[in-house]
Amino acid sequence: MTAPMKHLPVETPELPGVKPFSDAAKAVAYLEELYETGTRFLRDHFSAVVRAGEAPGVRYRAFYPEIRVTTTTYGQVDTRLAFGHVADPGTYATTVTRPDLFRHYLTQQIGLILSNHDVPIYIGPSQTPIPVHFAVLNDADVQIPQEGALAFPLRDAFDVPDLQTTHDDIVNGFGFTHEDGAGALAPFTAQRIDYSLARLAHYTATKPEYFQNHVLFTNYQFYMDEFVEYARAALADPDSGYTALVGPGNDVITDHTQALNPPAKLPQMPTYHLTREGGGGITLVNIGVGPSNAKTATDHIAVLRPHVWLMVGHCAGLRNTQSLGDYVLAHAYLREDRVLDDDLPVWVPIPALAEVQIALEEAVEDVSDVSGYELKRIMRTGTVATVDNRNWELRDQTGPVQRLSQSRAIALDMESATIAANGFRFRVPYGTLLCVSDKPLHGELKLPGMASAFYKTQVSRHLLIGIRAMEKLREMPLERLHSRKLRSFEETAFL
Repeated sequence: MTAPMKHLPVETPELPGVKPFSDAAKAVAYLEELYETGTRFLRDHFSAVVRAGEAPGVRYRAFYPEIRVTTTTYGQVDTRLAFGHVADPGTYATTVTRPDLFRHYLTQQIGLILSNHDVPIYIGPSQTPIPVHFAVLNDADVQIPQEGALAFPLRDAFDVPDLQTTHDDIVNGFGFTHEDGAGALAPFTAQRIDYSLARLAHYTATKPEYFQNHVLFTNYQFYMDEFVEYARAALADPDSGYTALVGPGNDVITDHTQALNPPAKLPQMPTYHLTREGGGGITLVNIGVGPSNAKTATDHIAVLRPHVWLMVGHCAGLRNTQSLGDYVLAHAYLREDRVLDDDLPVWVPIPALAEVQIALEEAVEDVSDVSGYELKRIMRTGTVATVDNRNWELRDQTGPVQRLSQSRAIALDMESATIAANGFRFRVPYGTLLCVSDKPLHGELKLPGMASAFYKTQVSRHLLIGIRAMEKLREMPLERLHSRKLRSFEETAFL
């Protein structure tokens, strides 16, 4: 973070010191106390500085809270569990933001550490300052001045975001350690999480707290309309377990007769949340077209540590035996999207996850009422190719078609491999079920009349399959869904 100017004194809030805990709930409560004290200090002084309109002559600084644990022995852990324990004896730490938002997650992860290693967890202030932007972000009572309205640079009085400390070195396996030599306890630092929480609110026009643990991605607005209709039916059913529908602009309805009032200007990635107690509902994000959007969405949603995400969108069928409306269940990916090459080299395989594959196939059977060998008439399992050029058909076909054939690809799109690869990179279970909407290699392009008929008959069924798959995965224990195949040699203890 930006170092304070030497001639300015630094004021910090009065905070209690580091405390040991053997109770996860009490540890999280202390995290919340520390975080609230620090951010309230920054909010109060920020508002005072804005009202005064002049440089305060002092620098205000507060620190993220920190979780720290030290082990001197190898814990006796359940080797079936992919998380909840450190790999080797040593000291591990992570900074924490928004403990109120992550209360359930933190309680669960801390509880596993306490259980598996039988050592206390230490909670206290870290040495990492909280940028004032993130401290005031969630307080509607704080008035944010327009750019240039202040007579002095904001960084003269407060810490501001520093992109040099906001990175993915932990999840990318780049050997990250804290400045004091402690290993990483969690996959993201507090600054990285805060950065993504702010981006999520911007791109989706919904608060991060509305996101559910089961996330569907699509590349067409038609799916959003169908999702709203499904959500209304679910809210009308008292036995569904769903409690509310949240749309862009943080518009919340709890009754199926209520009207949604979306903002006049939709965000870049319109998002709806069908909520359920404990975050067990379903979020649907329209990422639009292209691997860049797919990476952007998953880069930020990953910090929420969802239980699973799935792609349900349209694709080009590459086999003459496919028909418009057929389904494609991806079990491998040909990555020509290029947006993740620096973070996850293309030689890294992206494995299919058995639990997700089974849930998707069973959902297709349930919704289509077709099973067994007959399922092959409407669904193919195989490689999905993801490219970064929407008009790939206009290039010389010799090279691309040969690669597609050699890879045994059965479908092509612009998002699925990116979403799966980022799921692999961020240790978020993933899957893909696409619907064939055209066959460019066989002269079947999307024409207006054909597209309309296709959308009317297939979108609702396809979306319902995705929802059914999520409901099946929701019933699966978390430790089973989060497969060990997503974990590398040395992993963070926190999921």
